Amino acid sequence: MEQQEFRQIRRFIVKLGKMLHKYGTPAFRLEAYLQEVSTYLGVHASFIATPTSITFVIWSDKHEDEYTHAARLQPGDLDMNALSLTDELANQLLSGEIGISDADTRLDEIDLMPSPYGKIITGCAFALATGSFSMLMGASWAEIFWTGLLGLVAYVWVLWAQKSKRVNLMLEPVTSFVAGILACAISRYFDPGINIPLMVLSSVIVLVPGLALTMGLAELSSRNLVSGTARVMDAIMQLFKLYFGAFLGVAVGFSLFGQNEFQPASSLPYWATWLAVVLLCFALVPIFRTRLKHIPWALVSALIAYSTTVFSSIYMDQSFGTFLGAFALGVFANVFTRVANQPSTIVAMHGLIVLVPGSKTYIGLNSFISGQDFVQADHVGQEVFLIFMSLVAGLIFANVVMPTKKAL
Repeated sequence: MEQQEFRQIRRFIVKLGKMLHKYGTPAFRLEAYLQEVSTYLGVHASFIATPTSITFVIWSDKHEDEYTHAARLQPGDLDMNALSLTDELANQLLSGEIGISDADTRLDEIDLMPSPYGKIITGCAFALATGSFSMLMGASWAEIFWTGLLGLVAYVWVLWAQKSKRVNLMLEPVTSFVAGILACAISRYFDPGINIPLMVLSSVIVLVPGLALTMGLAELSSRNLVSGTARVMDAIMQLFKLYFGAFLGVAVGFSLFGQNEFQPASSLPYWATWLAVVLLCFALVPIFRTRLKHIPWALVSALIAYSTTVFSSIYMDQSFGTFLGAFALGVFANVFTRVANQPSTIVAMHGLIVLVPGSKTYIGLNSFISGQDFVQADHVGQEVFLIFMSLVAGLIFANVVMPTKKAL
């Protein structure tokens, strides 16, 4: 291999790895995918990925050329649009449709692409996601409305965090703190008797790291011990920051506006639960930046995961129902990979978000610290652990029954 060709290949692999890391790809999938690309491009390579770093070691057949690159990176955010375009580009390169120099240029273009949905649509999606989640948790119609408005406030903080490193570092606690104060103000001046803790949780549900915990446990199960441990600990710290901000915000709100006496409203009809799941699925499309052609797949994946879990839980334990839901989701995501030739992550994340018990983790933390439950939740800590394990086991079994064609 010519030295110039080796340089082009190594530059492309390093850039591809950094971009996939930026888009929230789990470590074990990232390493496996880069290994496949390296083999296709005719070089040997070894990779170590964690949520905050990635190391590349690339060498030619006879070790004439060797290259080591280590980079300190920020934890990635889910961007299904960029992930899909990057995967398509890699497929075109490996099939010989474009050259490596063109692919390198195209990677830069993908990296600079803004969200295909814009800020207004994404802000509405935040409001819809928070409102539909509160509906899923049994909130009243008034609480759903107020929670949607608080979701818009949370999105303002997210936008500010994109422009300010200082705000980004304190995004979780300051968002839940402001939500707590505003919820108390709403209770004092507009709607007495609302369930303030539930509204605060729902308003920051997009920031609750349930998905990160599931990804961390999946990495641990695949023996990516460093990455998995780091991701789990990062998720736990995010959870603590969210809870501390909410606890402090509600305390300040009560001191400013007076105590709130919760008055339970009449429960919503059963069909409202399914409506909430559908609305949540639609809201996740702009938040995850899912491409238009993948929206039907994403919605079906969420409905398959949720309906399988709900109907199987009627006849068996909930944790086993969650296992079946994750299993059905994993099989469907791998079918999507075979049909669309795209990463299974694109549709799997939409299904996982309705299964992961991130909210129950928050509720369990509240019960442990304050000794109070703001929703009915018996043995929530044990239940959360079993559900997380069931999710990971279901995805592993799905990969055995229906193996994926892609590492991503």
